[in-house]
Amino acid sequence: MSVAITSFAVFAASQVGTPGPANMALLATGARFGFKAALPFVAGVALGKQLIIWPVGFGLMELADQAPWIFEVLKWLSVAYICYLAWRVANLRLNTDSGDAPAPSFWAGLIVHPLNPKAWAMIVGGFTSFVTPGTPVFTATATIAAVLLITQLLLHPIWTFAGDRIAATVAGKPAEKYLMWGLAALTVLSVFYAVFAGAQS
Repeated sequence: MSVAITSFAVFAASQVGTPGPANMALLATGARFGFKAALPFVAGVALGKQLIIWPVGFGLMELADQAPWIFEVLKWLSVAYICYLAWRVANLRLNTDSGDAPAPSFWAGLIVHPLNPKAWAMIVGGFTSFVTPGTPVFTATATIAAVLLITQLLLHPIWTFAGDRIAATVAGKPAEKYLMWGLAALTVLSVFYAVFAGAQS
């Protein structure tokens, strides 16, 4: 199998579903403006990742065909950075104070992921850990793009819809710390599964 779809889907869910710049923005937007008002922003965030996937996919796959060792280097750099992000997640605390600005637009959401280092690391990790070198560029890129888009369409609205409820239930309480550490642990476990087991399937 040229792309480990099942393993990548698990990895994608752990990344898209855990706190980061995008999900914190979705959480805050849902809490401040409500689910319906935030929907254009949610759509922009989901589609914005496609602006990274296709250029990165084509460039990385062509580069890997010429110099396969670059795949290995990028894989471990991605692992290191995602582990660093997990540490950051463990120390995040929920904050739903978005001020008095109007609800952010579709266009505001569209630029969230291109400016999000977690998104770049996630996409690089997807190509380097779950795609066999020599896989056709379009096949690999389309698969990564589709899995991530489906995952985002499922999980981003959940963060948005549940924003005010999560904040009301957990923010500022002892359980908040354990929730964040649990999400960070899931992120680390998923990336090591990707390297040592997922990419073998």
